[in-house]
Amino acid sequence: MSITLLNLYPTPADLQRLVLDGMRRSPRQLPAWMLYDAEGSRLFEEICRQPEYTLTRREITLLEQNAAAIAAATGPGLVVEFGIGSARKVDALLRALGSSVFAALDISVSALEDALSGLANQHPSIAMMGICCDHTQLEQLPQHPALDGQPCIGFFPGSSLGNFTPQEAVQFLANARKLLRGGPLLLGLDQPRDPAQLKAAYDDAAGVSAAFARNLLTRLNRDLDGDANPEHFRYRASWQVHEQRIEMALVSTRDQTVRLAGDAWFFRDGEAWITEYSVKYSPTSAAELAQRAGWRIQQRWHDDEDHLSMHLLQPAD
Repeated sequence: MSITLLNLYPTPADLQRLVLDGMRRSPRQLPAWMLYDAEGSRLFEEICRQPEYTLTRREITLLEQNAAAIAAATGPGLVVEFGIGSARKVDALLRALGSSVFAALDISVSALEDALSGLANQHPSIAMMGICCDHTQLEQLPQHPALDGQPCIGFFPGSSLGNFTPQEAVQFLANARKLLRGGPLLLGLDQPRDPAQLKAAYDDAAGVSAAFARNLLTRLNRDLDGDANPEHFRYRASWQVHEQRIEMALVSTRDQTVRLAGDAWFFRDGEAWITEYSVKYSPTSAAELAQRAGWRIQQRWHDDEDHLSMHLLQPAD
């Protein structure tokens, strides 16, 4: 059993710069990966177990049912997963592909350690490589003997691409195209459907989604010497029909000033602080997005209700 961890985590100065840039936006918004410290990663896994949030369970079933067909379409290679989470989704692919090396990219070192330890127990013959980084910006894999000279197969499940604006998604897909060195990308996308159903998935009755969002403030207070009071913000998830996305936000419940990294930021009563988006892509919009980033969709698998899809992208040239 072999596990290697490489730490490319943003420096404190980079973290501070990203927060300051996000706080200057209107509306204010930070990169979605900042939600995923150790506690944020734990809370997200709890969200995935809520009855309203069906995406994870459906996607695991879809992958288990189609892993052999996906492996036949991609051929063998080094699987590179963008955002490891609990690693439940990649298991079926690793079995079908017979890979010798697996590389996971994630912003949370604790998530990498836990996920790779579990995977290594299930796949003792596969060398596990964890790269702690902001995978939204990474354009090439770090130099390492285990990563050199192998064809790459990208894996980005969970509809996580929906956390980006369309322009940011195009940039991510273009970066991934470089990182994968001409290899394919297996992309999981959630599709538009009943807004009430979608809203419930991101605002569960147990309040886990709200706790996940508020944990961002706890993390910023810890890492950037902040004084944001999570009790002075309420959580809101709303469907934005024109953008075909769920917007998740912390809404100030009063006029207040929040201090972060030595700077003071005034929030009006009712002002929204965006924590993340979740854009939903139809098959047509997914194809258009892929084309803008230099990809083409070679094949598509979907669940029985056609609520979510796995798209196999190949470089367009």
